Amino acid sequence: MPDYVIQEKHDRVALLTFNRPEKLNALSYGLINQLMDILDWIEDSSDIQAVILTGAGDRAFSAGADIREFSESVKQGPDAAVKAFVRRGQAMTARMEAFSKPIVAAVNGLAYGGGCEITEAVHLAIASENAVFAKPEINIGIPPTFGGTQRLPRLAGRKRALEYLLTGDSFAPQRAYELGLVNRVVPHDQLMSAAYELTDRILRHSPVTTARIITAVTRGLNGTISEGLEIESEQFARMVPTHDVREALDAWIDRRPANYLGR
Repeated sequence: MPDYVIQEKHDRVALLTFNRPEKLNALSYGLINQLMDILDWIEDSSDIQAVILTGAGDRAFSAGADIREFSESVKQGPDAAVKAFVRRGQAMTARMEAFSKPIVAAVNGLAYGGGCEITEAVHLAIASENAVFAKPEINIGIPPTFGGTQRLPRLAGRKRALEYLLTGDSFAPQRAYELGLVNRVVPHDQLMSAAYELTDRILRHSPVTTARIITAVTRGLNGTISEGLEIESEQFARMVPTHDVREALDAWIDRRPANYLGR
């Protein structure tokens, strides 16, 4: 099988690169399947505590779904198209959103369609000044299908999201920052260093606590404030008996660096 996703390990960070530059890193079924398998492996790996996603080449993070491929699924009717295309894409973005280790998107170029939906789903994102975003699905007669009709309104607000969902117009990285889609915009040659700097700041802390915070935020956003507070309480209770919470408290009291064990 081709390496649709290139894996590299830098200390405790996995760098995953979408590797179809000749297709603007379009999200083929094979690429999505491979990415999901890699995420399964990373989640079980004690050596990796964060993930950075980026795209191969100088032009694209990901230009979205492989249109020629999914158009064949559409020809087979609604049931086949939903199973092969929609469920696969939604499972990918949901997996990223709920992933127990922080995922940072380093958006190096075009982030259209599914590429934009990945940016919406991951925990954090940094955009190059060369990045361009769009929700162009309306141009081919479909709504976004990897979560874009749900996550962008939650990030940007209903009216601002609908402007891009209904026009298909592209928008600049600074606009993506204003909409809450990315955390920062940096010069292109500083993109990867900024992504690693962000993961380094996260990895100073307990990986168990990080996972509990991600869970509380992800689950809480989909409920009422009362349900969210209960989720927050549950995640706190899970931390109380751990080594890492005792170590963090002792280190703070003793004014020394903490030695986290991830348990």
